[in-house]
Amino acid sequence: MRRPITLLIFVMVLSMFSCKQNPAETPEHKAMVEEHKAMEASHDAMSKEHDAMQDDHQKMIDAHKGIENDSIHMAMENQHGAILSKHAELMEAHQALIAKHAELETKHGTGDMTLEEMTAEHASMKSEHETMEKEHQKIKEDHERITQEDERMMEEDKEKEDQ
Repeated sequence: MRRPITLLIFVMVLSMFSCKQNPAETPEHKAMVEEHKAMEASHDAMSKEHDAMQDDHQKMIDAHKGIENDSIHMAMENQHGAILSKHAELMEAHQALIAKHAELETKHGTGDMTLEEMTAEHASMKSEHETMEKEHQKIKEDHERITQEDERMMEEDKEKEDQ
């Protein structure tokens, strides 16, 4: 009689542990992983655009070298430099957010965090990411506006020289 009871207890304990779902296999965790991939792709795109902005800034500086003491062009360079600095800070903050999000994935995947905790923290990070994307878009628009304005001014300067 002792053996069937031991076997029954073993089966019950085994079934309790086997019914516990791996947190990394939940639909919520898998969705979070996919959103993390999207955040990384967004960061890569931001990084490429930042590199392009830096290239544009260098072109602007090079184009202004032939202009003597033109305070308007210097002010334009300063504005553009400030935009680049602001964008660099945004890129650093976004990279930190991605690292924090990766840590969230790990904590939840190993069971160190409940689904509710993960969901709440993820929602906060997702909101922060969306805010950063909006800020990136605004900086990008400011960059384009200044670049176009500088090109227009350079064209006007060239027309004056040709006259």
